[in-house]
Amino acid sequence: MRVLLQRVSSAFVRVDERVTGAIGLGLVALVGVTKDDSEAIAQRLAQKTANLRIFSDAAGKMNLSLLDVAGGALVVSQFTLYADARKGRRPSYIAAAQPELAEPLVRHFADCLARAGVKSVQHGQFGAHMQVEIHNDGPVTIWLDSEEL
Repeated sequence: MRVLLQRVSSAFVRVDERVTGAIGLGLVALVGVTKDDSEAIAQRLAQKTANLRIFSDAAGKMNLSLLDVAGGALVVSQFTLYADARKGRRPSYIAAAQPELAEPLVRHFADCLARAGVKSVQHGQFGAHMQVEIHNDGPVTIWLDSEEL
């Protein structure tokens, strides 16, 4: 499982001109799932996401977590995180999990964030063409890969 985190001052996702999720201060989590992922992996990455100290404290140091700042999380599935562009000009997505595996694991990741204490967990719409507006704060962008934890 791969999660691309962006620290944001605000973000929202729209599907067909309808907002399906919106947050203020917090994290956008773009989540990609591969064939070998499991609920345990999703839970471990959600815990890491909730507790990663990437928000500034009063001294301007990145010492606070999403939980510390009572921020929200906007979870958006993104199979393209498993794009393989090493050959040719058209990426392959063969490593990305099929929707019947990916959708429940993305949902489980979001549920684990909520159980970890994230105050507001919002969602995109799995499989839909989404417009995601991200106001990246910093910018701070962090890559988490379950194979590297």
